[in-house]
Amino acid sequence: MRSVARKIALLLAIGFVTSIVAVSAGAQGKAKKNDKELTPEEKAAADLEKALKRAKLSEEFFSGTTPIDITLTTNIKRIRGDKQDQAPWRNAVFSYTDSSGKLVQIPAQIRTRGIWRLKNCEFPPLRINFKSELTKGTLLQGIDKPKLVNYCKDTDDYEQYILAEAQLYRAYNLLTPASHKARVVRIAYTDSASGKVHAKRLAIILEDPETMAARNGGPIMDLQGALPEDLDPYHDALAPLFQYFVGNTDWSIYALHNMELVSLVSGNFIPVAFDFDFSGAINTAYATVDPKLSIQRVRDRLFRGYCVAQEEWDKAFKTFNDRKDAIYGLYSDDLGKMMRPSIRESTLKYYDEFYKTINDPKRARKEISEDCVKTH
Repeated sequence: MRSVARKIALLLAIGFVTSIVAVSAGAQGKAKKNDKELTPEEKAAADLEKALKRAKLSEEFFSGTTPIDITLTTNIKRIRGDKQDQAPWRNAVFSYTDSSGKLVQIPAQIRTRGIWRLKNCEFPPLRINFKSELTKGTLLQGIDKPKLVNYCKDTDDYEQYILAEAQLYRAYNLLTPASHKARVVRIAYTDSASGKVHAKRLAIILEDPETMAARNGGPIMDLQGALPEDLDPYHDALAPLFQYFVGNTDWSIYALHNMELVSLVSGNFIPVAFDFDFSGAINTAYATVDPKLSIQRVRDRLFRGYCVAQEEWDKAFKTFNDRKDAIYGLYSDDLGKMMRPSIRESTLKYYDEFYKTINDPKRARKEISEDCVKTH
């Protein structure tokens, strides 16, 4: 990573800590500044404070496991036609019935996102933009600009993929807070022009990157070129090891492909993985392997992380072993039981192979610590 870019990231991270009190209280009792009057460091600190508030408000939403029934009303034809990069924001309404039977409606904006799914799916993946004042007091309070991981094809098989990916986010949450929280919802996609329900399928609402980063002490930095010396050593082991655990090779820290970086005051970065639908653990019908890699199938594991000190591997292996029972338990709770028994069984057998590897020193060296990416 370029040294100048890294210094900027460090200054912004330090600004989070040194400016937040002044931004919250106003400088020495003076009236709080507006956004245009804030320095970059103060603006970063103010953004952090807002993100931390969102994280607190959204705790209850993300802690639930029972799918919430939500109706998304928008112009279906228009949103399905938005296949360009940086598509425009479109009007939408999210609604649900609360515990008293009252209909709650939340205006929002949505736009299409993604690369492969945008071109190949019946319904595109979405980014949502909620206004905090409109979500206050609702089930969605604290939810800001989340990704919606929605169905690709309107079939039961593809809905199982949604459940399988949700389980991977939940497993990642058990291993580290440096991961996106996820909540499964059941969405009725309703056309605003005709009132017709286009489909009713499970989806995942993902915690937005800024909120996730705030929980972990810094901002998201959109900087490519990160090398081992730029990264927090433990998370440099843990995040790629999670990708190996789920059998995912569709990622890169260096290129920031399906990876995000959280900037820390220490000057290092925490890599955070996301988007797991090309992983062996899910084994979607459309998943493929990059032909440049040495494996042939998505179910074949290949470690693609940087090399780290053995003590970091040991700590990461211990984290996985300590959380094994909790991870396996995800597949027998209410959400896990929504998965087909055959899929649950095959997934746990797939995990068994991972645990055999990390608990066999010879095998772990051959497949992980000696197969890592060397940068020098």
